[in-house]
Amino acid sequence: MAIEIKAPTFPESVADGTVATWHKKPGEAVKRDELIVDIETDKVVIEVLAEADGVLAEIIKNEGDTVLSNELLGKLTEGGAAAAAPAAAPAAAAAPAQAAAPAAAAGDDAILSPAARKLAEENGIDPNSIAGTGKGGRVTKEDVVAAVEAKKNAPAAAAKPAAAPAAAAAVVATGDRTEKRVPMTRLRAKIAERLVEAQSSMAMLTTFNEVDMTEVMALRSKYKDLFEKSHNGVRLGFMSFFVKAATEALKRFPAVNASIDGNDIVYHGYADIGVAVSSDRGLVVPVLRNAEQMSLAEIESGIATFGKKAKDGKLSIEEMTGGTFTITNGGTFGSMMSTPIVNPPQAAILGMHNIIQRPMAINGQVVIRPMMYLALSYDHRLIDGKEAVTFLVTIKNLLEDPARLLLEI
Repeated sequence: MAIEIKAPTFPESVADGTVATWHKKPGEAVKRDELIVDIETDKVVIEVLAEADGVLAEIIKNEGDTVLSNELLGKLTEGGAAAAAPAAAPAAAAAPAQAAAPAAAAGDDAILSPAARKLAEENGIDPNSIAGTGKGGRVTKEDVVAAVEAKKNAPAAAAKPAAAPAAAAAVVATGDRTEKRVPMTRLRAKIAERLVEAQSSMAMLTTFNEVDMTEVMALRSKYKDLFEKSHNGVRLGFMSFFVKAATEALKRFPAVNASIDGNDIVYHGYADIGVAVSSDRGLVVPVLRNAEQMSLAEIESGIATFGKKAKDGKLSIEEMTGGTFTITNGGTFGSMMSTPIVNPPQAAILGMHNIIQRPMAINGQVVIRPMMYLALSYDHRLIDGKEAVTFLVTIKNLLEDPARLLLEI
């Protein structure tokens, strides 16, 4: 019995997708719920799994092809695994590490992220030869990059320039000066498109301030162990304080939580906070829904879940759709100051930065305090300068006296 392998149903915000990687070849056996093909959209990589045991009979949409919602990708012959095994034997003899056993392929899927797998295939790297440094032995993108560099520096690398697929990358070598041309991923292309759109369609300005993190750090240091014990292993970080401070400030300044729709201003009676998270594929922004109703523990738990899903490439389209305000933390990577770009159709974005011990004048005395620069980029068409500055000062005041967050004053 033939089973059609179809692309998933995309939400309205996603027009189409691209076939990123086929994990099986025609004639190879597959097991029920085994990963067959990855579909890359503007937001996430969607995994298409086998509906039953069988053999991949036909690939209709090749890697790099654009597919629409529910479009036919290929066909699976149900229950044909036993018949397909002898046919696969010669290939297994020629490349035992690649197709000797379906179970081994399934194991590779379990420890290799989609981004890492794609990079390995583009550069002709056998994932089995890479020692994974990720959680549970997972091979990360950084592991593959290191393997690519090692291969490039090896004397034998120059003798095998055809290892990477020609369609995926073009390598030009002139002595020690090499260049590689690879297609931009859909996510990277979408990020580039939206950044240019934001710069060209908004009257975007950035205002800055600084916050003394002494009280937040003291509160976190005092209660972090009890917090983790009381909330089933959820750790108390800094981001939850910033999310809570932002939601309180958004209540006081509704325009910062609004958006422009044509000639209308849409005021949102809720705070859906986007939290920028770095992943192997680029920056993604999952959304905490109704963050104004969440506790510190719920916020921290949500962010931790998003971080894990981003690392594993498991974020769903729904989790990254929408949002009324965004927070990004460049301080994680050591940034001292930046001007974050607003994510349309939102009206503002808050940028956190590195915490640095600096001398400050407090009550006529010079003392050392942990200070962080804050940046608020905003759409001046909707938010006036006074409103933006006062909004950022409100966040500063709430963080410097965290009790105000609990008392809502």
